[in-house]
Formats: sequence, structure tokens, C-alpha cells
Amino acid sequence: MRMPEETLYLKIGQNNVVSRRRVTLGDIGKMECEDPGIKDSLKHLELYCFPRFQGKEKRQVQTFSLLIIIQMIHKKYPGLKIVNLGEADFIIHYMPREEPKAWQLIKTCLICAVLFFGAAFMIMTFNNDVSVPEVFDKFYTQVTGQEASGPTILEICYCIGLPLGILVFYNHIGRKKITDDPTPVQVSMRKYEQDVDTTYMEDSSREGKSIDVD
Repeated sequence: MRMPEETLYLKIGQNNVVSRRRVTLGDIGKMECEDPGIKDSLKHLELYCFPRFQGKEKRQVQTFSLLIIIQMIHKKYPGLKIVNLGEADFIIHYMPREEPKAWQLIKTCLICAVLFFGAAFMIMTFNNDVSVPEVFDKFYTQVTGQEASGPTILEICYCIGLPLGILVFYNHIGRKKITDDPTPVQVSMRKYEQDVDTTYMEDSSREGKSIDVD
């Protein structure tokens, strides 16, 4: 087939997740072409098949160069012009099946417990290191001229303001967000994912594990 006048616009993200061993171009990429026949045909173009290990399916990761995709497309449509709107290198994560919801719930509860007790311990050690009770007592005495006997308005406001400040900072109350802006955790996770993907692709390229043209 030769379609010298046609142009294919191709967009593939940096991080792609699939649940089937046989990966097609339509599984990971978005395409646009004036000829709908070319577009539909390339959606079913097989790019890679993840191997089995001792008859079992396990999570796998593979890096690719866009050049190998272009080479595969040109084998089918030699004269097709390809315009890349996505990444030059990308990753495909193969996840054959999701973990049971019960196990996901258990892991979520464990993480929440670790975060709760860890944060509580950190706050207590901070208050102890900087002597927050003594500071409040001295401040209360200087303002009111009386010795503090038991919890004062300062401790009450501190106890209320601390969790409120955390909620406002992290922009989350359960599943609901206070504003439409991304939360600090979301921003940190996106940066972490980008760093991991970049490192993985660079290591794969150096070790010759990335699927690329000769």
C-alpha cells in the first residue's frame, strides 16, 4: 500500500498501561488521519507481545522508541507521512490483572495507620523540642497577667487550628477537594512519576533494553 499524499498525526504519552499481552497501536496512542481506513487499520497494528514467565503472567515494563513505531507503520504504508505530537520515547506497563479490592483496602488502611501515627509522633516530638507548652504558658501570663492553670484558649486554638491548617494545605476532605487546584501530594506524585519514567528510559537505553531501530 502506498499513500504518499496522506498524513498521520500520532500522539503517544510517556507512560502507558495495558492489561493485555498483545499491545496494539490503538491501545497506547491516539491518531488522526484524513483517510479513516488508514486510521482504523493502524489501530490494530500489533507492536509488542509481553512474554509469559513459566506459564504465569506477571507485571512487566518495556521502553520503546517512537522510531520503531514509525518503522512498523512505514512497512504497512510506505509513503505515509507521520507527524509526531507525543513523546520520542515512552514506556508500556503491563498489568495483567487488578489486585483484589479486599487487599487494596487492607493496604490502604495500613498506609493510613502508618501516616496517622507517624504524623502524631512527629507533632509530639516537635512540640517537645521547642517546648510549646512552656511558650504558651509564658505568653498567657504576659498577656493576662495570671498564671495558667490547666488548658488555656491558646492550647484550644492550637489544637483546632493544626488539623484545619493541614486540611487546607493538602486541599482534601475525604474524597472532596476544597479547590480545583491540584493538591501538594498530587504535584509531588506527578514529579516523582516523571523522574522515575525518565530514569527508567535512560537506564534502558544505556543497557540496550529499549526497543529501537537498528
